[in-house]
Amino acid sequence: MADVKQVNLTIEGRPVTVPEGMSILEAAKTAGILIPHYCYHPGLPVAGVCRMCLVEVEKFPKLAPACATAVGEGQVVHVHSPKALEARKGVLEFLLINHPLDCPICDQAGECELQDYTFQEGRADSRYREPKRFNPMEDFGGDVLYVTNRCILCTRCVRFMDKLAETPVLNVSERGDRAVIGIHPDQDLGLHAWSGNVIDLCPVGALVSKDFLNKARAWELDRAASVCPNCTQGCNSILETREETVVRMRPRGNDEVNQYYLCDYGRLNYRWLERRDRAEIPYVRVATAGGATELAPADWDAALRETAALLNGARTRVLASPMLSNETLGLLARLVAKTEGAGVYTVTIGPEAPLAGAPDLALRAERAANVIGAELLGFERRDTARVLDGLAAGDVLIVADEALAAAPPTLPSGVRLILLTTAVPGWAAAADVVLPITNMAEEEGTFTNLRGRVQRYTQAKAGPGLARPAWYVLGDLLAAMGEGEGYYAAADAFAVLAERHASFAGLTYDALGLRGRPVADAERFAAEPALAGAA
Repeated sequence: MADVKQVNLTIEGRPVTVPEGMSILEAAKTAGILIPHYCYHPGLPVAGVCRMCLVEVEKFPKLAPACATAVGEGQVVHVHSPKALEARKGVLEFLLINHPLDCPICDQAGECELQDYTFQEGRADSRYREPKRFNPMEDFGGDVLYVTNRCILCTRCVRFMDKLAETPVLNVSERGDRAVIGIHPDQDLGLHAWSGNVIDLCPVGALVSKDFLNKARAWELDRAASVCPNCTQGCNSILETREETVVRMRPRGNDEVNQYYLCDYGRLNYRWLERRDRAEIPYVRVATAGGATELAPADWDAALRETAALLNGARTRVLASPMLSNETLGLLARLVAKTEGAGVYTVTIGPEAPLAGAPDLALRAERAANVIGAELLGFERRDTARVLDGLAAGDVLIVADEALAAAPPTLPSGVRLILLTTAVPGWAAAADVVLPITNMAEEEGTFTNLRGRVQRYTQAKAGPGLARPAWYVLGDLLAAMGEGEGYYAAADAFAVLAERHASFAGLTYDALGLRGRPVADAERFAAEPALAGAA
């Protein structure tokens, strides 16, 4: 492939070298200069309708829209010249003529581009004294409400549904000052699995989430870089919490995985991170005065000693959830090898929903984050009905955060049960030991997506009670069994994993960054050409 020709230009006095064909707006980003814009989005076709990105280019007869103007050799661009600033100030004044002054009650307040640019470049006061236009709010279906008064007609939502979703149900209705976003009378956004992205794409508070409505203000939220755990696509996401409670999940851009998008199933399926039936303290089985036994609270040292005693000399079956991190699955694999046992997993299957206009991007059928990680680390996939096949008296079954509440295991006589779990299932009373662990919002770790890309997620909030990350618990358990000294950081557990498994060789937390890197043999996970939208 021939090298792309490079273009040299100057933006705000800074020399810039970028590939030929790039827009001035994108070129400015490489120099750390943000040109204000509304209709432009890097994941959508260029429209050039808002005129907010007007800049002055020397020798051009008039101001140019930076989003739709390609760079040229020797160009000199002025973003903050008096002429450009005055033009953008006029654009903002027109946008605010009918825009309601409802920032104190708007969900977008604090993360609104209209607020930001008005404060940065707009007029200090309004010259408009007439009554503002009023239109009622509309329910667009799914998770989307359309607050007509706030709309600036950037058309991002229309272009997303047309070009990415390939379901053209939105349009610009009416004309002039009466124009609004309209929706097909016989369809709504709830019929498309990716329609919630119009909320993220909206630069103002015109399209809002019913789920997040009135939950929190933007400045009250803590944010953590994460990975959506709800299917094997591994979409990069942001977990947002308020007072140690997850209140929203949003997409985080990664061109190699999900571009800028997140499906509705993924973004709305976060409430399980806040289950009320959480396991908070360790339990061990003890004898009672009447000769029977029962589960009793214990400290971590006692629980780990009891678990190690059960495992020593016993053959172990590990039923592991593919929602567990690579670090945890790697340590479970070591436990399986040490006890000459076996590791199995099950996974829920659902309908696949591609985003038609984005190559190799879909809500995947396997509804778990780390199916590929489980396979790479030696776990065998089985149907739920077969996970107990081969167990015999004297064996130990470790259920590692696998949801079997709907079908509690009927163990053969003499099989001991250890639960490593985030929640307490109804059949937990049958266990010999219960070890409480944190979920992915409460710890740091990595998942491997369906293309073999290893990606980090970071801790968003504290875990409940005495719950610990599973890799921490398993490191201490192996230490209690005479192997190693445990781990104090997820990066340390991952480093040992990378040493022991060829697929992860050469990877470190620093190398992964927040965009991830593929495993050594990622070629075997190449995209299926039959997938809708695949290149």
